[in-house]
Amino acid sequence: MTPRLGRPLEPNEAKERARQAAVLGDPLALRVLSTIASGDDPSHLSEELRASGREVEASLAALRSVGMLSLGPTGDALTAEAWVRYGRLLTSWRSASDIDDAAPVEPLPESIVHVARDLAYRFSSTFNEQTVVRYVLESYQLLNARAKTRAHLPALTARYAADRLDALASARGIVLRGTPEVLFVCVRNASRSQIAAAYLSHLAGSSVHVRTAGSSPDEQINPRVIASLREAGIPLPDEYPKPLTDEVVRAADYVITMGCGDACPVYPGRRYMDWSLDDPTHLDEAGLRRVRDDIRSRVEQLIEEMGLNH
Repeated sequence: MTPRLGRPLEPNEAKERARQAAVLGDPLALRVLSTIASGDDPSHLSEELRASGREVEASLAALRSVGMLSLGPTGDALTAEAWVRYGRLLTSWRSASDIDDAAPVEPLPESIVHVARDLAYRFSSTFNEQTVVRYVLESYQLLNARAKTRAHLPALTARYAADRLDALASARGIVLRGTPEVLFVCVRNASRSQIAAAYLSHLAGSSVHVRTAGSSPDEQINPRVIASLREAGIPLPDEYPKPLTDEVVRAADYVITMGCGDACPVYPGRRYMDWSLDDPTHLDEAGLRRVRDDIRSRVEQLIEEMGLNH
């Protein structure tokens, strides 16, 4: 597996990153940033962190000075740079695998055994073979439970398991990232989330890594959605609906839900957004186009928020 390292830092970027890292080297400043990221009331920082008002204000000023916080009408908020570059520092979850390596493994079909063998080699520098096999098994079971035809199950299992392992490596901090990671989630992962992912991939290109998932995914992407995107000149890569799993949420810097916000676990250090959009499955062609164009506008705003519009 080739890590997504991005391009090397320019000298001015390295200086800016070093200044940010120096500020975050102060435990109080890091806790201040983590507390604000969790959504707690900033007016109670001194009490919650058991620090003096002067100490807290000094930390806030330092974080603002390096572009980690911006002071607005409602108080301090994390900048896009803070979410993307340092969101992983703001969570206290354990880095251990969520899958118990000691649990018994069910026998796999021969085609899935080949998938597991290939992925074990591909991820050999990142995970042990047992972890890879477990993710392949679980991915196969999740897809198999929803499949009406099984001809493409091995190929889909390989893609799904690889993406989940890549997300797990990112969530653990094993893979260094040079780009923000965005996760779009809707109920069926067949319409809204796919439209959003297609627009973000098209408009932002390689400057962002995009994933999608569904709380109750369909077997295939809505053909009307594919046609509507084609009408707008937006390519839809060879995507497919997939179940929402924990590691893709942990790996994301931005988690955007569309009608299924309760399905996503909430972890510190991620920017959560909920877009209120009609499900185009139940709309006529004009309604589908309206939702499609609304999603494009929201994606353009997201790109601006992430600082990727330059």
